[in-house]
Amino acid sequence: MKHAWEERNRPIRLERRLEFETYSATRDFLDRLGSLSEDKQRFPDISFGRTYVNITLRPLDESEGACLQADDHAFAAGVDELLD
Repeated sequence: MKHAWEERNRPIRLERRLEFETYSATRDFLDRLGSLSEDKQRFPDISFGRTYVNITLRPLDESEGACLQADDHAFAAGVDELLD
């Protein structure tokens, strides 16, 4: 089951939980996410277990009052494309 990105405000961030059928599918996704992160030089916080991955994406600008920008949403969309 896939869940949509959720925007949180304190602190500002995007979060998503992905669930997979098998450990192998989870591992494959993590490998693709690692490649995307290297390509974009964008490294979200992740936690994972055997069949799930939690992703937290904070704004590139983490100064006081910063908000999510188009680049943040574009990276999130890139993560979504890894699922197709």
